[in-house]
Amino acid sequence: MTASLVLGPLLRYVDEDSASVWVETSAACRVVLRARDRHWEARTFAVHGHHYALIEASGLEPGSTTPYSVEVDGERSWPEAGSAFPDPVIRTLRPERALRMAFGSCRTSVPHDADGNGRHGIDSMRAYALHRANNDDDDAWPDLVAFLGDQVYADATSSEMQEFIRARRSLDEPPGEELKDYEEYAHLYKLAWSDEANRWLLSTLPSAMIFDDHDIRDDWNASTDWRDEMHSTSWWHGRIVSGLASYWVYQHLGNLSPAARAEDELWQQVCAHGGPDELDLTDAIDAFAERADREPDSYRWSYCRDIGDVRLITVDSRAARVLESGKRSLLDDKELAWLDEHMRGGFRHLVIATSLPFLLPRGLHHIESWNEALAEGAWGKRGAQIGERIRRAVDLEHWGAFQRSFRAVADFAVEVADGKRGAPPQTVMFLSGDVHFSYIAEVERDSGSRIIQAVCSPIRNPLPRIMRFMTAIMSYGVASPVGSLVARSVRVPKPPFRWKGVRGPWFDNNLAGLEDTDDGMRLWWTTGVVDGADVERPGLKQVATYTVQPRVRTEPIKAD
Repeated sequence: MTASLVLGPLLRYVDEDSASVWVETSAACRVVLRARDRHWEARTFAVHGHHYALIEASGLEPGSTTPYSVEVDGERSWPEAGSAFPDPVIRTLRPERALRMAFGSCRTSVPHDADGNGRHGIDSMRAYALHRANNDDDDAWPDLVAFLGDQVYADATSSEMQEFIRARRSLDEPPGEELKDYEEYAHLYKLAWSDEANRWLLSTLPSAMIFDDHDIRDDWNASTDWRDEMHSTSWWHGRIVSGLASYWVYQHLGNLSPAARAEDELWQQVCAHGGPDELDLTDAIDAFAERADREPDSYRWSYCRDIGDVRLITVDSRAARVLESGKRSLLDDKELAWLDEHMRGGFRHLVIATSLPFLLPRGLHHIESWNEALAEGAWGKRGAQIGERIRRAVDLEHWGAFQRSFRAVADFAVEVADGKRGAPPQTVMFLSGDVHFSYIAEVERDSGSRIIQAVCSPIRNPLPRIMRFMTAIMSYGVASPVGSLVARSVRVPKPPFRWKGVRGPWFDNNLAGLEDTDDGMRLWWTTGVVDGADVERPGLKQVATYTVQPRVRTEPIKAD
């Protein structure tokens, strides 16, 4: 059987002299990456009948831009013949260049025609791809794009996904229109990453990813009641195993540096395989995923990398939760200790990427802290039952609903900003998504580093207009005085600092970005727009910009 390229190539981890390229193929094969007069190759490994390879290109020139191609079993598969897009390239990091990155979350996978745009809005990532294809200036390209959760929706499927499911099983049987197994996850990723513009963008712009709830299911690990309800179903075990297994393959593997990947137990099996046949990783990855769910501290999905004078920490705020009464935390003890170790000064900027906003609008934060206390029994058993129902009904499960971890991370941030963990950076910046509106908030401080929350959500999944109104009222209107009042009623301690909204909210589909400039960290949000009848070729419009001017000046030095 002749193999062909099914999905990818995706350009994933890139540093000054190496790059990782991920592909899915139709059959077992060798995949070759060619760049100028050099080549690198990898054999595929199999998971549930699907075939994957990750090629590690090493020894690249720092700060270089190198066109590349991909061959599958000796046949050139990428770029495709007659493609309207520029050739894909690998841009290695330039040591002296200041960081520039894009970020966002929440993207549904539906067609890009008038009907799809009418229901889900214009895909801002695709609009950005088309813009970059027509404005291919190397200096304008980000160093990477960070996808902060909900890359795929396993629980709210499109008609295209349901058609695939229906061909395999009855939608009248659990879990109905939701995903059931690895095969369905594989098809969902194919829908998400096959559009020609987005596929080209992902082949030439390095990406980093982290999951959120919809990658698995809405409110994933919100509470013990939620978890008990899921475990009582006939289908949850299959969902969580296939969800985590496919996440490792499609998203997490490419997040890792070559050194970190070499320490991964599954990747070690891939590299150690020397037999004549393709390695079938199915049993090993299913056992791994089952253990990772059962024993969250057995594997870390979070990761950290230093890019020039910026430290980027990507935090898992879903799988590592502690839900037991009296011990609730968004991060378990090992994960919190890891974050404590990595939140250090000595960088120009410290950036913490976490799918859930660390700083919600303050009134909403107070309501979540009140709800946690209520559900934990502050008003007795009946109040706890009411609190749990409210929590589940309106998704009160962000950092504010896990006060133990919120306060710990707030202390870390303040200590960094005050210079107690090394030289203070210009900014301590949290990047997040999830909430389906975008905004900037800032901790009220007169000295030290500025502590900023920047949110970009959604990339493509806007709230209905009535929900936008309700969200604005709940987040910025009545929630502020009411939230503070109800939080005091259950004796929730005051937060360790005050914060306020600086810009926003914006409810557009957006892709955001940041750029380290001489004037400070510049933030931007862009959205897709259609001018005329060509709905499948949207333009790009800037929604907002904001520059975080520093209070402290930093020398370009890195921490040990």
